[in-house]
Amino acid sequence: NDFQRRRFSKSVVRSLFDTLADKRIAVFGFAYKKNTSDPRDSPAIYICGDMLTEHAMLSVYDPHVPGATIRASLTDVAPASVNMERSVEIASDPYAACKGAHAILVLTDWDEFTELDYENIYKSMAKPAFVFDGRDMLNTSRLQETGFHVYIVGKYSSDPLVSVITGNVIADSQSS
Repeated sequence: NDFQRRRFSKSVVRSLFDTLADKRIAVFGFAYKKNTSDPRDSPAIYICGDMLTEHAMLSVYDPHVPGATIRASLTDVAPASVNMERSVEIASDPYAACKGAHAILVLTDWDEFTELDYENIYKSMAKPAFVFDGRDMLNTSRLQETGFHVYIVGKYSSDPLVSVITGNVIADSQSS
């Protein structure tokens, strides 16, 4: 849904202090669903396009979508002024994608993303470090304990430290 994609993108920008200029964003997943290499109609294409419009530097990791396919898909949605070679890196693994990143966007629900060592990922990232779980698949409590600022899409949380992206706003869970 176009509205949900825009809401997610706006939430990322707002949470990262209203600017993505030269911030590194790790993207976990590009396929439209897990267990496929097909990105057609994937929300990741449009969300990444929004990030590029905001001058973010993307590091994209997907275990099955080829890098050339990712770049071709983003070329179709990114502003013409974006230098794709400079702004989009295809990472060989999720740890490489996160090194120096300000945020992680989970956009495809690959099972491997639940099994990563988020403590080591956190140590390698710029601080404050953010996770935007667009698939509601990660262990939010564990991420918070590690030090991440965690945002989940459309799920109520009783934990006051978790922000929930609902409607046009990012609300803390106490106001959801």
